[in-house]
Amino acid sequence: FFFQAEDGIRDKLVTGVQTCALPIYRRREALMTAANPAATAIVEHVDDVWEHSVMPSLVEYVRFPCVSVQFDAQWREHGHLHRAIEHLRQWCLGRPIDGMSIELLELDGRTPLLVIDIPAHLPEQLTNTDTVLLYGHCDKQPEMVGWRDGLGPWTPVVEGNRLYGRGGADDGYATYAALLAIEAARRADLPHSRCVVLIEASEESGSPDLPAYVDHLRDRLGTPTLVICLDSGCLDDRRLWVTTSLRGLVAGTLRVDILREGVHSGEASGVVPSSFRIARQLIERIEDQDTGRVKLPRLHVDIPADRRAQIEATAAEFRIADNFPWVHGAEPVVGDAAEQLLAQTWQPALSITGAEGMPSVPMAGNVLRPQTSLRLSMRIPPTCDPAAAQNAMVEALTTDAPYGAHVQFLDAHHGPGWKDRKSTRLNSSH
Repeated sequence: FFFQAEDGIRDKLVTGVQTCALPIYRRREALMTAANPAATAIVEHVDDVWEHSVMPSLVEYVRFPCVSVQFDAQWREHGHLHRAIEHLRQWCLGRPIDGMSIELLELDGRTPLLVIDIPAHLPEQLTNTDTVLLYGHCDKQPEMVGWRDGLGPWTPVVEGNRLYGRGGADDGYATYAALLAIEAARRADLPHSRCVVLIEASEESGSPDLPAYVDHLRDRLGTPTLVICLDSGCLDDRRLWVTTSLRGLVAGTLRVDILREGVHSGEASGVVPSSFRIARQLIERIEDQDTGRVKLPRLHVDIPADRRAQIEATAAEFRIADNFPWVHGAEPVVGDAAEQLLAQTWQPALSITGAEGMPSVPMAGNVLRPQTSLRLSMRIPPTCDPAAAQNAMVEALTTDAPYGAHVQFLDAHHGPGWKDRKSTRLNSSH
């Protein structure tokens, strides 16, 4: 029933790299055609609650500038995370689910965590000690740039069947989808195991606070039989998608210093090398500028045969490059649909996600800048050792710097990917 409640919800960038739109329609016919009274009851209830309760609350949630702690060092003083998670708690308190307990926890020095515990709903003759854990988060990525006219991160806008604004799809919908699914199932008198919903507030920073809460709740949670993470993607809304692997990450800031201070470019250029050109040279050590292929062997792995088979089967129906908002005439790195899925799920790839040391274009004078800083984000395969990958990147970027420049890889961190152990019948996701 979790699938039925989420039917039609896609966590997907649809209008631009920084503009996230959440489809707000439901595929009524997908369930109604089953001629099943329980399915009919679920669809009708979800439709009604989504339109009259979820959407108004989700619209208000979009207004909260509750960026994750990595992007707001004064998050506690600003209070946006607290207001956002309290907003979700208040909505949950209004749901008619018998036996539900709702608790807002805040361990010392940690971001808050919403814990919703719902007892099993079973016929009298059945017993079930299983626990289903449902996960989501309420913190958001920073607002960034690139919003088209009339849209913004904290200004919710409904256009047709889409809600635009920061955090609706990643991951504000999770709380609503989880509770509404359980509520609808109960109204249709469908049995379910005990369900525990955890909504954290630091996911976009790498979940630094979640392990402490899991440890704190260890006795209450026990060992869940099933964990449902409502924070992934799918390629359509006509079937159940299961994420079978995720890439890991190595990130850090490449800083190149060549001068102690800026000097006039008319005097220095041609004699003093550009710190940006040096950064380009260093990046070329880890990425082929013509193909985008990552050059470091430690960042590549053997792709399991079952994953290749899944990717081939998925590529027969989907060409994922068609999902992106290309400018006219642009084309993907690779044209083959299967190779695109491989590149997205099992191959390393580098992105430059930020820059410092450069003035804005209108304020750019004739100055040869003393330093350039670039934020590097390297996605690594699911089974790649993230620590070894980070060490390989640091060595390649900082050894034997051109022109004797001072090169550092600052604020480096890594996170592992993962691969499930039994998934021969499941589709790959990202």
